[in-house]
Amino acid sequence: MSNNLDYTQPLTSGDSEFMLEPIPKSARRSTWKQILVWVGFGYVLTGLFVGGTLAGAGGTSGVNFGNALIAITIGMGILLTLTILMGIAAQKTGLSLALLSRYSYGYFGSNLPLIIMSILTLGWFASITGMVGQIWSSFTGNISGVIILTPANFGFANIPAITLENFLACFIWGIIFTFTAYKGIQAIENVAIPIAPVILLIALFIGLAMLNEGGGVTPLLDKASQIDGMELGTAITLVMGSWIAGAIMGIDLFRYNKNVKAVIYCAVACFVLTNPLLNIVGYIGAIQVGQYNYMEWMVDKGLLLGIIGLIAWTTSLWTTNNAELYCNSLYTGPVLKSIDMNIKREKLVLIIGVLGTLLGSLGFYQMFFANFITILGAAFLPLAGPIIMDYYLVKKQNYNLSKLNSQPKFRLSGIISFVVGAFLGLTLEFVWSTPLGISSGLIALIFTCIIYLILYPLFDKKHDSDLQKGE
Repeated sequence: MSNNLDYTQPLTSGDSEFMLEPIPKSARRSTWKQILVWVGFGYVLTGLFVGGTLAGAGGTSGVNFGNALIAITIGMGILLTLTILMGIAAQKTGLSLALLSRYSYGYFGSNLPLIIMSILTLGWFASITGMVGQIWSSFTGNISGVIILTPANFGFANIPAITLENFLACFIWGIIFTFTAYKGIQAIENVAIPIAPVILLIALFIGLAMLNEGGGVTPLLDKASQIDGMELGTAITLVMGSWIAGAIMGIDLFRYNKNVKAVIYCAVACFVLTNPLLNIVGYIGAIQVGQYNYMEWMVDKGLLLGIIGLIAWTTSLWTTNNAELYCNSLYTGPVLKSIDMNIKREKLVLIIGVLGTLLGSLGFYQMFFANFITILGAAFLPLAGPIIMDYYLVKKQNYNLSKLNSQPKFRLSGIISFVVGAFLGLTLEFVWSTPLGISSGLIALIFTCIIYLILYPLFDKKHDSDLQKGE
């Protein structure tokens, strides 16, 4: 870390995406456009994957249909609540996650959540790119006969080989995703606006078609009643883990909203409309037709339906991956800036986009995605705790933006509470059983919030009193 960096001075990048400064009211975006961005943002194979896993796809233990609905309702309800709370803070202040975190983690301490979110969004970008490549290679088949990578050689016996077609599809689409993320928030809206309504209708139509192919509701419930083995708490953690990174990422999208109502509408579009629909469709598909990924099912139904599904699916994932890469640059940039490395947001998008594209092309999604989202739900849900507690309970929704660049270097209350909460979440998920099957991620979040409120008077209250005296 540079010893001559004056961390109390404003750091302004001149970036039109406001990486290092609050978004002014004049730069806020239309509510309806932002809602469609959130419809597309929430539309990703993860939703189908979670639904399929809840149904026991891939030989995993699952839950019956009633418990699946409970897990989806509770998991999405928690994500909705967290997203709205953080979204309101972002909307009212105009601050990105990087800047908002300074008030609860400290000027340099904010690097902790930013580094974690940089890794998470890189993983998500690679995974979504891998999803697109897998769909295209399913459609084309292995025409070349060339195998790029064999997961079985690395201990992943049940995962198909990564073909040349898969690799090329990932690479080409990864570069396209990178280009539009490079252009910024307006390009993300331009992709989402024409796509969002269509992809919702397609998901609904295909869900009903798969339900009908399996004989309707009665056979679904009969088959689902025989599924057992997964704790309800684990199911809830799985649902939350599928989108906790997105809930926290929402801060960087919500700062563009014009009012609090817009925040609520956008969050509902993702966590009440889009994602639960995909969860349920994935569950139905796994039970009724043996395939949670409806795109794979469409490809098997013939050329025309396959082409329609291929285009709709690719463009829907496009909106999500735009947001992943766009937000990643807003996390990586401030971290590098804090150690006196000045790299423009656009260049960061290109660097991370190429890296994520290579990871996606080489099977990150196929080999690591399932464990990736379970760990997300268990360990990283507590990231939101210090931000929410500080903004609502400690500072009473009253952040002094003139002190944005004068925050203490480290706020121990935020750093310690998150570290303890993340450790607790991982321990409860992988070592100890949670009481009554309660979600490990939820317990970790609650403990993080409590610990923050206990530690704040001990470590950071005096800092804020001194800042107020200096006004």
